[in-house]
Amino acid sequence: MTTNRDIFGALCELAPLHLQMDFDNAGFQLGHPDREVGCVLLALDVTDAVAQEAKERGAGLIVSHHPLLFSPLRAVTDEEPVQKRVLFLLENGIGVISMHTNLDIAEGGVNDVLIRLLGAEPEAPLDPDGCGRIGTLPEPVLLAVFLERCKEVLGVPALRYVKGEELVSRVAVMGGSGAGSIEEAVRKGCDTYVTADVKYHQFQRAAEYGLTLIDADHFYTENPVIPVLREKLSAKFHDVQFLESRVHTDCIRFS
Repeated sequence: MTTNRDIFGALCELAPLHLQMDFDNAGFQLGHPDREVGCVLLALDVTDAVAQEAKERGAGLIVSHHPLLFSPLRAVTDEEPVQKRVLFLLENGIGVISMHTNLDIAEGGVNDVLIRLLGAEPEAPLDPDGCGRIGTLPEPVLLAVFLERCKEVLGVPALRYVKGEELVSRVAVMGGSGAGSIEEAVRKGCDTYVTADVKYHQFQRAAEYGLTLIDADHFYTENPVIPVLREKLSAKFHDVQFLESRVHTDCIRFS
């Protein structure tokens, strides 16, 4: 029978913990490592809705991208949202494993999945930490075509962007918050950069460089890794059911 520790070990093979950045808190976050598990729920975040879904669907473990526990808890009561969620998970015997920046950096992780969805093979990391990816499209495409491709393959309802060149050819990506790497994208000869959480002045800076900068939203640039994780884990553990969350969507709304 497969245990939580077995699942954790497989995840560490896919995204070794030593890759995570210094600020991060990826790893086995909650629960009994040696408890047997027959059903695992995968989601980008451990929200209240995801915790309830795990209980309702019989999952004894949640595998998330964003850590449930990022800052130290000084207490565990039902009077604060994260503490209340931890208490609910503990009371219902549900463990949590989070693979964060290590999954961003790892081969086959968040950024490899993202750049392949956009039509390029990963050639190299974008930044010195190994995060982000650079790739070249098989054929240059008009920016308008590329923008529609982004919306279609990511499922994002809308994009924010500044226009650089008319054609898109050499692309940089970084799932989640990556606007701090605009200069890296420029230095490495990219004409287009897809990321999220871009601020007003960062858009201005990209425009000054002549770089097309596309904000495709944090959730939508990272969530595509979840079905890939499910596929990889399902191939390894035939006695465990791996489920993608049905309830977790972007908390941001577009109108």
